[in-house]
Amino acid sequence: MSPIDPPFRADHVGSLLRPPGIHDARARRAAGEISAGHLRQIEDEAIAHAVTKLEATGMRSTTDGEFRRAWFHLDFLQELDGVAVTGNIAASSDSADTVHMTPPKLSVVGPLRHSHNIQVDDYRFLASVATQTPKVCIPSPTMVHFRGGRAGIDVDAYPDLEVFFTDLAQCYRDEINALYQAGCRYLQLDDTNLAYLCDPEMRQGAVDRGDDPDDLPRAYAELINHAIGGRPDDLTVAVHLCRGNYRSTWFAQGGYEPVAEVLFNELDVDAYFLEYDDERSGDFQPLRHVPDDKTVVLGLITSKRAELEPYDELAARVDEAARYVDLEQLCLSPQCGFASTIEGNEMTEDQQWAKLSHVVDVAEQIWS
Repeated sequence: MSPIDPPFRADHVGSLLRPPGIHDARARRAAGEISAGHLRQIEDEAIAHAVTKLEATGMRSTTDGEFRRAWFHLDFLQELDGVAVTGNIAASSDSADTVHMTPPKLSVVGPLRHSHNIQVDDYRFLASVATQTPKVCIPSPTMVHFRGGRAGIDVDAYPDLEVFFTDLAQCYRDEINALYQAGCRYLQLDDTNLAYLCDPEMRQGAVDRGDDPDDLPRAYAELINHAIGGRPDDLTVAVHLCRGNYRSTWFAQGGYEPVAEVLFNELDVDAYFLEYDDERSGDFQPLRHVPDDKTVVLGLITSKRAELEPYDELAARVDEAARYVDLEQLCLSPQCGFASTIEGNEMTEDQQWAKLSHVVDVAEQIWS
């Protein structure tokens, strides 16, 4: 059986609601009223406070809440040489009308290079204030390809896509190695695209961009495997799948079946954080493909709404999942973070902490 240490029986995806001080400081920085160093000092203080609150819930893993980012992926990926944001992609939900936003599209405008460390200083600060296991969350490398496809990759820089994938994987290997050397032992790759490939409309969008949605999961598994290949045995790598999480709305839907076999058997990660908080994610049958040396973290508790799910309902759903994968390979978490973007989901900080405490309490009851 796979070790549960980490992930932990009660775990979380990573992002947290930004406190008012962060919003104010970022606005002041954008207006030129404070320096980058002053902003970082304010972020440090907010992160230290949030870590204390997070650990008080009983969580054994901690993150910096992504307080230094506006987006879960853009702030990281734009630090790679050759990456730019160019427009948006369509969503299956009504988010364009309700929240006036659809997911941003990244493009490759030049050769991809990892010219400097991105998350290392952030990790070091997190580790300095955490008493529990610090986890680093970074966007999956697939985020650089899926939303633009071949058309989003400069043909002069990359006439051969194999070279593009090789360079992209090397960027990630460089960053992951730097994080490991700094002490990181728990890494999470946030991947919306493998989940988007479960959605018929998103799959059609891939076809329209010139890609085969049946081939992409295997290509993406190969890309991620190259990015994390050769990692030390004591570095746990998890992947988190999400169908969109912006101000309590979503962008895609569909069960895991179209990607399950590749996801669980060809992707060389240790654990999966899977969105399962409502019917958009389908049933648990795709879990039959999970091998007995991997961990599945069931995202049964929603980060989109404040109400606490009844224990009996959660326990029943865990039992249902255990029909397909051994109970000892399962853990519990929210389906996503609380603020994949700086705006955050529609709840208060107190409701957020109550949700995270609820994850811990339910997990203790189920696995006791």
